Amino acid sequence: MRIRSLGYARIESTDPQQWLEFGTEVLGMMQSPSMPQDGDTVYLKMDNRPFRFAVFKGEKNRLSVSGWELVDRADFEGAKKELEAAGVSYENGSAADAAERKVQEFISLKDPSGNNLELYWGASLDYAKFISPKGLDGFQTGFNGDMGLGHVVLPCPNREEAFDFYHNILGVGETDYMSFPLSPNPEDPETGMHFMHVDNPRHHSLALFGAEMGDSGCIHIMIEVNNVDEVGYCLDRVKQKEIMITSSMGRHTNDRMLSFYMMTPAGFALEYGCEGLQMDWDDYTPTVSDLPSIWGHQFVG
Repeated sequence: MRIRSLGYARIESTDPQQWLEFGTEVLGMMQSPSMPQDGDTVYLKMDNRPFRFAVFKGEKNRLSVSGWELVDRADFEGAKKELEAAGVSYENGSAADAAERKVQEFISLKDPSGNNLELYWGASLDYAKFISPKGLDGFQTGFNGDMGLGHVVLPCPNREEAFDFYHNILGVGETDYMSFPLSPNPEDPETGMHFMHVDNPRHHSLALFGAEMGDSGCIHIMIEVNNVDEVGYCLDRVKQKEIMITSSMGRHTNDRMLSFYMMTPAGFALEYGCEGLQMDWDDYTPTVSDLPSIWGHQFVG
Protein backbone atom coordinates (compact mmCIF):
# COMPACT_ATOMS: atom_id res chain seq x y z
CA MET A 1 0.00 0.00 0.00
CA ARG A 2 1.33 3.44 -0.88
CA ILE A 3 -0.17 6.41 0.95
CA ARG A 4 0.85 9.70 -0.63
CA SER A 5 -0.15 12.29 1.99
CA LEU A 6 -2.45 13.51 4.74
CA GLY A 7 -5.08 14.98 2.46
CA TYR A 8 -7.78 16.42 4.70
CA ALA A 9 -9.11 16.66 8.23
CA ARG A 10 -12.81 16.39 9.01
CA ILE A 11 -13.64 18.13 12.27
CA GLU A 12 -16.87 17.91 14.25
CA SER A 13 -17.84 21.16 16.00
CA THR A 14 -20.74 22.39 18.08
CA ASP A 15 -20.18 25.79 16.44
CA PRO A 16 -18.47 25.64 13.02
CA GLN A 17 -18.45 29.44 12.80
CA GLN A 18 -15.78 29.46 15.51
CA TRP A 19 -13.58 27.64 13.03
CA LEU A 20 -14.31 30.16 10.29
CA GLU A 21 -12.87 32.97 12.41
CA PHE A 22 -10.06 30.81 13.81
CA GLY A 23 -9.07 29.44 10.41
CA THR A 24 -9.12 32.72 8.51
CA GLU A 25 -8.27 35.40 11.07
CA VAL A 26 -5.75 33.43 13.13
CA LEU A 27 -4.27 30.73 10.89
CA GLY A 28 -4.48 32.76 7.69
CA MET A 29 -6.40 30.14 5.71
CA MET A 30 -9.07 31.05 3.18
CA GLN A 31 -12.75 30.16 3.23
CA SER A 32 -13.12 27.96 0.18
CA PRO A 33 -14.84 29.77 -2.70
CA SER A 34 -15.63 26.49 -4.48
CA MET A 35 -17.44 24.78 -1.59
CA PRO A 36 -20.90 25.40 -0.08
CA GLN A 37 -20.96 28.22 2.45
CA ASP A 38 -23.53 27.85 5.20
CA GLY A 39 -23.63 28.00 8.97
CA ASP A 40 -23.38 24.26 9.49
CA THR A 41 -20.22 23.53 7.49
CA VAL A 42 -16.97 25.49 7.08
CA TYR A 43 -14.38 24.58 4.44
CA LEU A 44 -10.89 26.03 4.88
CA LYS A 45 -8.51 26.23 1.92
CA MET A 46 -4.68 26.25 2.04
CA ASP A 47 -3.61 25.61 -1.56
CA ASN A 48 -5.13 24.60 -4.91
CA ARG A 49 -7.18 21.83 -3.36
CA PRO A 50 -10.80 22.87 -2.75
CA PHE A 51 -10.27 22.52 1.02
CA ARG A 52 -8.03 20.89 3.61
CA PHE A 53 -10.19 21.33 6.73
CA ALA A 54 -13.89 20.48 6.63
CA VAL A 55 -15.70 21.50 9.81
CA PHE A 56 -19.24 20.23 10.22
CA LYS A 57 -21.85 20.76 12.93
CA GLY A 58 -22.19 18.01 15.52
CA GLU A 59 -22.64 17.25 19.19
CA LYS A 60 -18.92 17.22 20.05
CA ASN A 61 -15.74 19.14 19.38
CA ARG A 62 -13.17 16.70 17.98
CA LEU A 63 -11.15 15.49 15.05
CA SER A 64 -13.61 13.15 13.39
CA VAL A 65 -11.57 11.75 10.49
CA SER A 66 -8.11 12.03 8.98
CA GLY A 67 -8.16 11.50 5.22
CA TRP A 68 -5.20 9.78 3.54
CA GLU A 69 -4.52 10.08 -0.18
CA LEU A 70 -3.52 7.15 -2.38
CA VAL A 71 -1.80 7.72 -5.71
CA ASP A 72 -4.40 6.37 -8.13
CA ARG A 73 -7.28 3.95 -8.61
CA ALA A 74 -4.98 0.93 -8.97
CA ASP A 75 -3.43 1.72 -5.59
CA PHE A 76 -6.90 2.22 -4.12
CA GLU A 77 -8.14 -1.16 -5.35
CA GLY A 78 -4.91 -2.77 -4.21
CA ALA A 79 -5.30 -1.22 -0.76
CA LYS A 80 -8.75 -2.73 -0.36
CA LYS A 81 -7.39 -6.17 -1.25
CA GLU A 82 -4.57 -5.78 1.26
CA LEU A 83 -7.01 -4.78 4.00
CA GLU A 84 -9.21 -7.76 3.22
CA ALA A 85 -6.21 -10.11 3.28
CA ALA A 86 -5.22 -8.73 6.70
CA GLY A 87 -8.75 -9.13 8.05
CA VAL A 88 -9.30 -5.38 8.45
CA SER A 89 -12.90 -4.33 7.87
CA TYR A 90 -13.82 -1.17 5.99
CA GLU A 91 -16.87 0.53 4.51
CA ASN A 92 -17.17 1.93 1.00
CA GLY A 93 -18.04 5.61 0.93
CA SER A 94 -21.14 6.65 -0.98
CA ALA A 95 -20.94 8.57 -4.24
CA ALA A 96 -22.58 11.56 -2.55
CA ASP A 97 -20.06 11.58 0.30
CA ALA A 98 -17.19 11.23 -2.18
CA ALA A 99 -18.53 14.23 -4.10
CA GLU A 100 -18.66 16.26 -0.88
CA ARG A 101 -15.02 15.34 -0.18
CA LYS A 102 -14.09 16.23 -3.79
CA VAL A 103 -12.56 12.78 -4.39
CA GLN A 104 -13.33 9.95 -6.79
CA GLU A 105 -13.75 7.17 -4.21
CA PHE A 106 -12.99 6.54 -0.54
CA ILE A 107 -13.29 3.92 2.16
CA SER A 108 -13.69 4.34 5.93
CA LEU A 109 -11.97 2.28 8.61
CA LYS A 110 -10.61 2.47 12.17
CA ASP A 111 -7.13 1.91 13.53
CA PRO A 112 -6.62 -0.34 16.58
CA SER A 113 -7.08 2.65 18.91
CA GLY A 114 -10.43 3.56 17.36
CA ASN A 115 -9.22 6.59 15.37
CA ASN A 116 -11.30 7.12 12.23
CA LEU A 117 -9.46 7.05 8.90
CA GLU A 118 -10.43 7.44 5.27
CA LEU A 119 -8.37 6.24 2.32
CA TYR A 120 -9.17 7.87 -1.01
CA TRP A 121 -7.95 8.50 -4.54
CA GLY A 122 -8.60 11.12 -7.20
CA ALA A 123 -8.63 14.39 -5.30
CA SER A 124 -9.90 17.38 -7.24
CA LEU A 125 -7.98 20.60 -7.83
CA ASP A 126 -10.10 23.74 -8.03
CA TYR A 127 -7.19 26.02 -9.10
CA ALA A 128 -8.88 28.89 -7.24
CA LYS A 129 -6.13 31.33 -6.28
CA PHE A 130 -5.23 31.11 -2.62
CA ILE A 131 -5.72 34.57 -1.14
CA SER A 132 -5.01 34.65 2.57
CA PRO A 133 -7.03 37.23 4.52
CA LYS A 134 -3.90 37.74 6.66
CA GLY A 135 -1.51 38.16 3.73
CA LEU A 136 0.26 34.77 3.79
CA ASP A 137 1.88 33.83 0.49
CA GLY A 138 1.00 30.18 1.04
CA PHE A 139 1.51 27.00 3.04
CA GLN A 140 4.05 24.22 2.53
CA THR A 141 1.95 21.53 0.84
CA GLY A 142 4.10 20.58 -2.17
CA PHE A 143 3.40 20.51 -5.91
CA ASN A 144 -0.37 20.33 -6.44
CA GLY A 145 -0.57 19.59 -2.73
CA ASP A 146 1.29 16.28 -2.93
CA MET A 147 2.94 16.76 0.50
CA GLY A 148 -0.44 17.07 2.16
CA LEU A 149 -1.71 19.58 4.67
CA GLY A 150 0.92 18.78 7.32
CA HIS A 151 0.94 16.11 10.00
CA VAL A 152 -1.40 14.71 12.62
CA VAL A 153 -0.61 13.15 16.01
CA LEU A 154 -3.20 10.59 17.11
CA PRO A 155 -3.81 9.18 20.60
CA CYS A 156 -2.88 5.48 20.63
CA PRO A 157 -2.78 3.97 24.13
CA ASN A 158 -2.05 0.61 22.47
CA ARG A 159 0.83 2.23 20.63
CA GLU A 160 2.69 -0.88 19.47
CA GLU A 161 -0.44 -2.50 18.07
CA ALA A 162 -1.25 0.75 16.27
CA PHE A 163 2.32 0.97 14.93
CA ASP A 164 2.06 -2.57 13.55
CA PHE A 165 -1.24 -1.63 11.84
CA TYR A 166 0.10 1.50 10.18
CA HIS A 167 3.51 0.08 9.33
CA ASN A 168 2.76 -3.49 8.27
CA ILE A 169 -0.77 -3.09 6.87
CA LEU A 170 -1.03 0.49 5.64
CA GLY A 171 2.63 0.62 4.60
CA VAL A 172 3.49 3.80 6.53
CA GLY A 173 7.26 4.16 7.00
CA GLU A 174 9.10 4.50 10.30
CA THR A 175 10.98 7.77 10.84
CA ASP A 176 11.77 8.15 14.54
CA TYR A 177 10.86 6.72 17.93
CA MET A 178 10.91 9.20 20.81
CA SER A 179 10.46 8.63 24.52
CA PHE A 180 10.30 11.54 26.95
CA PRO A 181 8.70 12.58 30.30
CA LEU A 182 5.46 14.55 30.13
CA SER A 183 6.31 16.67 33.17
CA PRO A 184 9.32 17.79 35.25
CA ASN A 185 8.25 15.35 38.00
CA PRO A 186 10.80 12.49 37.88
CA GLU A 187 8.17 10.08 39.22
CA ASP A 188 5.88 10.60 36.24
CA PRO A 189 6.15 7.90 33.56
CA GLU A 190 7.66 8.58 30.16
CA THR A 191 5.51 8.52 27.04
CA GLY A 192 6.59 7.05 23.72
CA MET A 193 5.78 8.32 20.24
CA HIS A 194 6.27 6.74 16.83
CA PHE A 195 6.90 9.30 14.07
CA MET A 196 5.99 7.94 10.65
CA HIS A 197 6.29 9.10 7.04
CA VAL A 198 4.31 8.43 3.88
CA ASP A 199 5.26 8.77 0.21
CA ASN A 200 6.39 12.40 0.26
CA PRO A 201 9.47 14.21 1.64
CA ARG A 202 7.83 15.52 4.83
CA HIS A 203 9.73 14.19 7.88
CA HIS A 204 6.50 12.80 9.33
CA SER A 205 2.87 12.99 8.32
CA LEU A 206 1.69 10.86 11.25
CA ALA A 207 2.73 10.31 14.86
CA LEU A 208 1.29 7.84 17.34
CA PHE A 209 1.16 9.13 20.91
CA GLY A 210 1.14 6.34 23.50
CA ALA A 211 -1.61 7.64 25.76
CA GLU A 212 -5.31 8.46 25.81
CA MET A 213 -5.97 12.21 25.73
CA GLY A 214 -9.65 12.95 26.34
CA ASP A 215 -12.40 13.16 23.73
CA SER A 216 -10.83 15.47 21.15
CA GLY A 217 -9.69 12.57 18.94
CA CYS A 218 -6.31 14.20 18.32
CA ILE A 219 -3.16 15.35 20.11
CA HIS A 220 -2.32 18.00 17.54
CA ILE A 221 -2.32 18.86 13.85
CA MET A 222 0.63 20.69 12.28
CA ILE A 223 0.48 23.15 9.40
CA GLU A 224 3.60 24.71 7.90
CA VAL A 225 4.14 28.20 6.51
CA ASN A 226 6.98 29.46 4.34
CA ASN A 227 9.08 31.50 6.77
CA VAL A 228 9.60 32.39 10.41
CA ASP A 229 8.03 35.83 10.05
CA GLU A 230 4.66 34.22 9.28
CA VAL A 231 5.03 32.13 12.45
CA GLY A 232 5.71 35.29 14.41
CA TYR A 233 2.79 37.18 12.87
CA CYS A 234 0.49 34.29 13.79
CA LEU A 235 1.82 34.24 17.34
CA ASP A 236 0.95 37.94 17.61
CA ARG A 237 -2.59 37.25 16.37
CA VAL A 238 -3.00 34.41 18.86
CA LYS A 239 -1.98 36.70 21.72
CA GLN A 240 -4.22 39.53 20.52
CA LYS A 241 -7.23 37.18 20.45
CA GLU A 242 -6.25 35.65 23.81
CA ILE A 243 -6.14 32.12 22.43
CA MET A 244 -4.48 29.63 24.75
CA ILE A 245 -0.84 28.97 23.81
CA THR A 246 -0.11 25.35 24.71
CA SER A 247 3.61 25.57 23.93
CA SER A 248 6.04 28.42 23.56
CA MET A 249 8.16 28.85 20.44
CA GLY A 250 10.87 26.26 19.96
CA ARG A 251 12.70 24.03 17.49
CA HIS A 252 12.13 20.28 17.49
CA THR A 253 15.00 17.82 17.39
CA ASN A 254 13.87 15.23 14.88
CA ASP A 255 12.23 17.32 12.14
CA ARG A 256 13.85 20.70 13.01
CA MET A 257 10.45 22.40 12.86
CA LEU A 258 10.46 25.92 14.30
CA SER A 259 7.01 26.31 15.80
CA PHE A 260 4.62 27.07 18.62
CA TYR A 261 1.35 25.41 19.62
CA MET A 262 -2.10 26.85 20.25
CA MET A 263 -5.46 25.43 21.33
CA THR A 264 -8.11 25.00 18.63
CA PRO A 265 -11.89 25.35 19.08
CA ALA A 266 -12.05 21.52 18.94
CA GLY A 267 -10.00 21.06 22.11
CA PHE A 268 -6.86 19.70 20.48
CA ALA A 269 -3.69 21.65 19.76
CA LEU A 270 -2.42 23.01 16.46
CA GLU A 271 1.29 23.38 15.74
CA TYR A 272 2.13 26.35 13.53
CA GLY A 273 5.64 26.15 12.14
CA CYS A 274 8.21 26.50 9.38
CA GLU A 275 11.52 25.05 8.18
CA GLY A 276 10.57 21.40 8.69
CA LEU A 277 12.99 18.87 7.20
CA GLN A 278 12.29 17.23 3.85
CA MET A 279 13.87 13.79 3.54
CA ASP A 280 15.29 11.41 0.95
CA TRP A 281 13.71 8.10 1.95
CA ASP A 282 15.93 6.08 -0.38
CA ASP A 283 18.87 6.68 1.93
CA TYR A 284 17.38 6.92 5.43
CA THR A 285 17.79 4.97 8.66
CA PRO A 286 15.07 5.31 11.35
CA THR A 287 16.29 7.08 14.48
CA VAL A 288 15.64 6.98 18.23
CA SER A 289 15.36 10.26 20.15
CA ASP A 290 14.91 11.16 23.80
CA LEU A 291 14.74 14.96 23.57
CA PRO A 292 11.70 16.60 21.92
CA SER A 293 13.23 20.02 21.26
CA ILE A 294 16.64 21.61 20.78
CA TRP A 295 15.36 24.74 22.54
CA GLY A 296 12.02 26.18 23.67
CA HIS A 297 8.70 24.36 23.43
CA GLN A 298 7.70 24.77 27.05
CA PHE A 299 4.38 22.92 27.14
CA VAL A 300 1.52 23.72 29.50
CA GLY A 301 -1.37 21.56 30.68
